[in-house]
Amino acid sequence: MSESISVPLTRAFGRAQIASLAATAVDFGTLFFATEVLGVWYVVSTGLGALFGAITNFVLNRYWSFEASHLEWGPQARRYALVSGGSLGLNMLGVYTFTEFLGVKYGLSKVLTSLLVGLLFNFPLHRRYVFK
Repeated sequence: MSESISVPLTRAFGRAQIASLAATAVDFGTLFFATEVLGVWYVVSTGLGALFGAITNFVLNRYWSFEASHLEWGPQARRYALVSGGSLGLNMLGVYTFTEFLGVKYGLSKVLTSLLVGLLFNFPLHRRYVFK
């Protein structure tokens, strides 16, 4: 059994959710700060927010949620980027599906999709693949 899997599931899960909330705060904080205070175009600010949120999530998960800092960060970062790309695609597909086919408003579609992708895709892959 690898080191990160020895982290109890409930502790890793709880910490990963807190890390996700922190990353979301950094993402949205960067978006609004860059756009409203610095005058950066909102599309660029969105990308910056996503980037800084992803870095925050990676670091918190590596050092805290999954306690996997004893492993090389480069391979972890590559696996994280791969999972993040899959997550992006699933989020886009989910929001589209909920909105276009089920008639759910896009904001609620985003929340529902984010929860599903986070719980059923991101967490298991972070635990068993990225930070193994």
